[in-house]
Amino acid sequence: METAVVVHFLCYFFIPICWCSGNIVQAIELPKYTLMLSESDFQIRLYNESTWISAHVSGTSFYQSYKTGFQRLYQYIHGANSNSSKMAFTAPALTSVPSSSSAVGDGYIVRMFISTRFQGKPPLPNPELKLRIEKWKTQCIAVRKFSGYANDDNINKEIEALLTTLNNHSLTIQDTDYIILE
Repeated sequence: METAVVVHFLCYFFIPICWCSGNIVQAIELPKYTLMLSESDFQIRLYNESTWISAHVSGTSFYQSYKTGFQRLYQYIHGANSNSSKMAFTAPALTSVPSSSSAVGDGYIVRMFISTRFQGKPPLPNPELKLRIEKWKTQCIAVRKFSGYANDDNINKEIEALLTTLNNHSLTIQDTDYIILE
């Protein structure tokens, strides 16, 4: 029997749990999901519908594209939006890795989860940032954790490792967008 899985996330976890603001420790908000399957080398997660802010970055370097896109997203959550709202920092930041069958095309897309407070109606980004607000439907995602930092030298190897693991578990891949979580 085959189980259908949407493969979206190749996962590198470096998610801080808390940040300090003065003397107050606040948790960083994460998108909600239900763990459907957990094996030693991967997980299948069902992510709830959510809203994200995204930056398309033309470039050939994962690292440089991530830095450029993240800077624009950071400006947005710090008030570069239609009502100058400052938003809570969320995790993870996502970077779509372009592939031949991907909608990303020749560049990367860096995304940040919009905090729950603004999920219903997020403020529009300032036009000079060239950002888009995206609504994601509920989706099933395969996740592989790996140590170290994601970089141009290791992301393709980690994508192949995830695909091999899923094939070894007889899981069918419906979508081939690969996203690095940081």
